[in-house]
Amino acid sequence: MLVTKSGQKLADVIEKAIENSVMTMAEYEEIMSIASQDGLIDAHEKALLKELNDLIANKTIKFGKSS
Repeated sequence: MLVTKSGQKLADVIEKAIENSVMTMAEYEEIMSIASQDGLIDAHEKALLKELNDLIANKTIKFGKSS
């Protein structure tokens, strides 16, 4: 799978959220902004966003204030 510059940046931000287990709304908005900033959400970015949404749905990542 082709990994774009924006895809790698997106992966880095999502990885940080996974490590913290907590995501602020600002971080979520940053992730969505990164994903859409080039006007195209490629296959890699879609897979990352799906993984993020799955982690939020199963409460592996929770919304809250950063520590």
